[in-house]
Amino acid sequence: MSTDALPKAEPRESRGLAGQAAALAAGEVTARELTERALARIAATQPTLNAFRRVREEAALAEADSADRQLARGGRLPLLGVPVAVKDDVDVAGEPTAFGCPGDFPPKDADSECVRRLRAAGAVVVGKTNSPELGQWPFTEGPAFGDTRNPWSRDHTPGGSSGGSAAAVAAGLVAAALGSDGAGSIRIPAAWTHLVGIKPQRGRISTWPEPEAFKGITVFGPLARTVEDAALLLDVASGSAEGDLHRPAPVQVLPEAGRDPGRLRVALSVRPPWTATRKSLDPEVRAAVTGMAERLAELGHEVEEAEPAYGPVGLAFVPRATAGIREWSLRAPDFSLLDARTRGAARSGKLLGGAALRAARAAEAPLQRRVGKIFRRFDVVLAPTTATPPPRIGDLAHLSGWQTDRTMIAHCPYAWPWNVLGWPGVNVPAGFTGTGLPVGAQLLGPAGSEPLLVRLAAQLEADRRWFEHRPPEDAAGPAGL
Repeated sequence: MSTDALPKAEPRESRGLAGQAAALAAGEVTARELTERALARIAATQPTLNAFRRVREEAALAEADSADRQLARGGRLPLLGVPVAVKDDVDVAGEPTAFGCPGDFPPKDADSECVRRLRAAGAVVVGKTNSPELGQWPFTEGPAFGDTRNPWSRDHTPGGSSGGSAAAVAAGLVAAALGSDGAGSIRIPAAWTHLVGIKPQRGRISTWPEPEAFKGITVFGPLARTVEDAALLLDVASGSAEGDLHRPAPVQVLPEAGRDPGRLRVALSVRPPWTATRKSLDPEVRAAVTGMAERLAELGHEVEEAEPAYGPVGLAFVPRATAGIREWSLRAPDFSLLDARTRGAARSGKLLGGAALRAARAAEAPLQRRVGKIFRRFDVVLAPTTATPPPRIGDLAHLSGWQTDRTMIAHCPYAWPWNVLGWPGVNVPAGFTGTGLPVGAQLLGPAGSEPLLVRLAAQLEADRRWFEHRPPEDAAGPAGL
């Protein structure tokens, strides 16, 4: 089915992931209707927001028809017939996985394990969302696909590297999407598009056919407008494959979205870990995060300023990140077509992929013990997700590798340590700047703490009701979207 044949874009779907699943089960709507609406909204916004690298029109409609037949026979699955999107760093059978890179990538023969699990739950995969090259940057721009724009302001980035997934959810193209987080790549775009984004425990969602992603720093996770929807997608996608290197004990987080977190000890942390670069916390971001801390205290929690002892955590990050870039870059059809910054990072990864990488991995357990000391006194750490509101499209596009790294750290110095540690973190919307740009806050916990973080995020959501705020229609695309 061509995009020309798609129906005219309809108003944004008011129901979230769970609501759509319930409406399908009740016979209030068909999977084909929901999928046609999603495809129409994608087609109408692609020239403006550019959220998708691949749109699966015919395949998605066929999957929707199959779901409708199952529903008619009384079949019930958690997401049977619900349209979702996935980031273009996971495999979808019949589609290439380019991960933001230029070149002619071959179609994949099989789904990644997390996509297989989505399909097993009945989800309809409408497409693959844009990412910067190999997920390196907190902006989603590149010559392979153009600029992905923020539904709250098309002059600004939705963040990265899961910027396409964030833009698609924030604009109401789908109710939820999978992203990946190697240095904040779920939490950063969630912060900058007013979404809930969960970076789960390493291994919570399988990375197979990769035994681990980017030397263990990258995980897959959900972006959604509500905690319930994010928790539902997380539960559906979670689970291990036989070849996974990281296989934590399973947890269920969806039931936690309705439970009282009790009185928690919350550490307010606004000092980022040390890096050899300049950075400062924007006053509006600081005000939003401290305002959330004050509200947590009013809700009955014990809130105190305290800082994790991050120590030399950055030294354990760079070898793993660059070695992962090096490994993935070798799959590109033409290495010379990659961004000069990608080629430079790949060269660094080759240099650091031996002794430095082994030392970085060996440092993980001592760093977990060092940083983990804060959880002897506190249950949760509350921190900014980013140091600034979203930058403008193109602000980082033409910088050198070193300039990009410095600017990127200045915008986003808070998220990446939790990737080294492998622990969970949840971005929650923290408010807006005076010009209407979203900003976020992180709830951070120790190993296996997703249930606790979801309980606290759900309490904040019930109090703040951030899901009631949507991007203006003229910013997201043509009127009526």
